[in-house]
Amino acid sequence: MAGQSDDLKKLITLASDLGYPAEIRTDAIKSIGNITTHDALLALLSLAANEQLSKRERELALKYAGNLVKAGY
Repeated sequence: MAGQSDDLKKLITLASDLGYPAEIRTDAIKSIGNITTHDALLALLSLAANEQLSKRERELALKYAGNLVKAGY
């Protein structure tokens, strides 16, 4: 579980760091969406609320958050 938490933290950093290209941030968002935990859901909602990210990235985070909600997380 600790390893997954560390991985999630690294992915959140990648997804929110504007120093990285949009493609890397998008891949990180998708990877967070594939982690089926409540913490991943919260991370995705936080990314969706991040006004510094592009509209496309925010919508993607919201889409994956919706998928986790539907799955019961």
